[in-house]
Amino acid sequence: LASYMAIFFSKLVTWTDIKHKMSVPSSCLKSLPCFGRGHARDILVRDESGHVWTFRCSIRKKKPLRPVFTKGWLAFARDNNLKVGHRVIFYHEEDHVTGTHYKIEVKKAIKVFG
Repeated sequence: LASYMAIFFSKLVTWTDIKHKMSVPSSCLKSLPCFGRGHARDILVRDESGHVWTFRCSIRKKKPLRPVFTKGWLAFARDNNLKVGHRVIFYHEEDHVTGTHYKIEVKKAIKVFG
């Protein structure tokens, strides 16, 4: 059985993303682990160097659910020197043997002088 990897979501980093929490598009809820009756779930995310981070993914208790990464996310942002305007790309990998995996890639903003 084969595995597949697809872009989970991609976004430009905002001030809120590096100072408080990373907002995750609501359309990604279906690709996140089930929350059950809870409102938070830890997910493991591997970065480009192979380091595995634990991000706490939380949702509101009432609709709209609006997922966010909180615990663990700010350490990642700091350690990777994320800045406003950088792009983060999250990947969702489904492997029929080992399960679901998440990966993150950071693209630094490119300044063009003209």
